[in-house]
Amino acid sequence: MSNNTTEAVTAGLMRLALDGAALRHQAIAANIANATVPGHRPVQVRFEAQLNEARQRMEAGEAPAAVRAELAPTAQLADESEPAVAIDMPAADLAQNVVHYQALLKGYGKRMSILALAINEGKR
Repeated sequence: MSNNTTEAVTAGLMRLALDGAALRHQAIAANIANATVPGHRPVQVRFEAQLNEARQRMEAGEAPAAVRAELAPTAQLADESEPAVAIDMPAADLAQNVVHYQALLKGYGKRMSILALAINEGKR
């Protein structure tokens, strides 16, 4: 089976999305923990832009393996122009990220149960 199959690409992108959500959770938690520290610059994870760019490149005909190799969620400091961290926005971001992560896990679990069903049906 080729590593460029739809199944392999889907699995890889789901893992990357879960990694991105986990890194975002860590960044938001660090921002909340350091909200009262003078001069603290918030940490952000902007992974969706990378995923959208990868999707566009694959739609343009680029090989999925080449695109997937360049994807990696990374944390970066916010711009100097962004205001200091207030507790209410990171708390809302954290709640949103938890729901996002849970949805990704549920989708991944469904995918795995379909694979398990296919494997078990093959044994009969």
